[in-house]
Amino acid sequence: MSDDNLSDCLPLAAEFPAATYEQWRKLAQAAIEGARYEDRLQSRTADGLTVEPLYRRAQTASLVTGRAPGARWQVLQRIDHPDPASARAQAIEDLNGGANGLVLVGASAIGGRGYGLPPDANAIRSLLDAIDFESGVAIEFDTSAQNDSALSLGALIARRSSAPERINIRFGIDPIGKAALSGELLIMSELFRPPADNLAAAGFRGSLFVADGRIVHDAGGTEAQELAYVLASGIAALRALESSRMKLEDASRLISFRLTADTDQFLTIAKFRALRLLWQRVEASCGLAPGPVFISAETAWRTMTRYDPAMNIVRATIAAFAAGIGGADAITVLPFTAARGLPDSFARRIARNTQLVLLEEANLARVADPTAGTGWSEDLTVKLCRAAWVLLQQIEGSGGPIAALQKGLIQAKVAAARAERERAVATRRYALVGVNEFPDVTEAPVDILGVTPVELPAAAQPAMAVERLSPVRLAESFDALREASDRLAATGNRPKIFLANLGEPSDYAPRADFAKNFFAAGGIDAVTVESPVINDGESVDKLVQAFRASGSKLACLCATDDAYGHTGQKVAKALLAAGASRLYAFGQSGALDPLRTAGALSFIARDCDMLQILRDAHRLFELTA
Repeated sequence: MSDDNLSDCLPLAAEFPAATYEQWRKLAQAAIEGARYEDRLQSRTADGLTVEPLYRRAQTASLVTGRAPGARWQVLQRIDHPDPASARAQAIEDLNGGANGLVLVGASAIGGRGYGLPPDANAIRSLLDAIDFESGVAIEFDTSAQNDSALSLGALIARRSSAPERINIRFGIDPIGKAALSGELLIMSELFRPPADNLAAAGFRGSLFVADGRIVHDAGGTEAQELAYVLASGIAALRALESSRMKLEDASRLISFRLTADTDQFLTIAKFRALRLLWQRVEASCGLAPGPVFISAETAWRTMTRYDPAMNIVRATIAAFAAGIGGADAITVLPFTAARGLPDSFARRIARNTQLVLLEEANLARVADPTAGTGWSEDLTVKLCRAAWVLLQQIEGSGGPIAALQKGLIQAKVAAARAERERAVATRRYALVGVNEFPDVTEAPVDILGVTPVELPAAAQPAMAVERLSPVRLAESFDALREASDRLAATGNRPKIFLANLGEPSDYAPRADFAKNFFAAGGIDAVTVESPVINDGESVDKLVQAFRASGSKLACLCATDDAYGHTGQKVAKALLAAGASRLYAFGQSGALDPLRTAGALSFIARDCDMLQILRDAHRLFELTA
């Protein structure tokens, strides 16, 4: 609706003058009371891109061509059970439950993560026999399939179909991704020796190769790094296919893309839009008329958590929402218990229904490119395009993605981004609810299938090796502490910390709540009692008695800054004398100075290295247990 028509439906709006960006900027500057606008109101992405607090409407934007207007994305479900019969049952249940596509995951693939189908055609045959290909079910392979196995799979499917050209299939050959994951680098001329002619002769029309950005995202990479990597992989495929005397326009149709959908919905939307614009730029540089490109999405593995897994449902919903709005052609939602083990039927149903609700209830697919013209979307899309193009030029300047992997260029950039992201999690600048924010030490366990992870055969020493891009979950370090705590809890000896609350509840309650959540992130249970008002030696004695009764060797003072003076010193000395091996306190740095002389050796605050303090607490508990 135009601004001129606002007064028609909002008569009161006509009584007020139109607000301007300049007026808002002036009010915002006054609200931050002299602080720098850039420091308080602007933020930065992992790529260093500036995100504004408020955007003007983009006046000259146009639609980013993706899915056909009103077309639904494909609702894909992972089939990753190592037992072929169970995998077949999974596929039937998912298709009957509303999915219209399947991702066949191999144990050694990028998406395997401990599970997956055995790497042979016979294991997949019974699964394929359960699929009615004529019904339009989409099939996407994530099996690290190379040329020979792709031909075998194609032959299996061709024997079951009277019209292979109508089968919605993507074979998913990704030799560069396989090299980055395994560390085994093949000779460039062997990477893309395409069976395209054979599959085309059989009638298949789907994509053969995939440029899969999950390998970068899983390893901790940024949005621009993921985009640059998939662009470089796509260009390498084009070059290899052209060298085999295939026309470029035919080669381009054989390539699809796979990106990760993350919990930052704005960056995820911009990333999917940016990929389409960037690939159009590549096609134009090759003298091709830009055509449609197929982009699959999978929700982010690195944001999955073992503890408080229900929050993974929220994270996956945000990610799937963003991928759908960003124009993904197909979406896979990771089941919320995937970080615990092989998900059961309930977790798979939740993953499937997450997408169905977004499509059927929220109607997200009704509008083509719904963020087109919004200031933030256009700004972030353009900035991501520029940042990714700079990185792509660096990869191309090094000789392409294979040479960049050999030289460690890609690995070094991803490792730097990963280290910074892990620091943000450790200091809670990056919040993971249920992990470093609002953890629950006594949460109930969730059900998973009792299937042992697949043990992959040890690979022979490759003739040409590169540094691997290893996947990571951001919660792994905290999960390790929680798991250690759970093992001790099974013996009735969970780590505990005594909260020494000083003063009235209104004085200490906010800091006691903070301390309880802080230590719970490491699986350390807080023990507290109704605190006496510390005004004499008898009150201190009662607090000390409560500490001894708790059975803990760790204690944390929780009080106002003023109470950390004479009273705090007295309590700190008494607790240390009573056997506390480490005393913590929460407060402002200057207010904690009196406690330093009393022997309080560790101080917690909202911006401290939470992970390091929790690891140190575990070591102290192990020494004194």
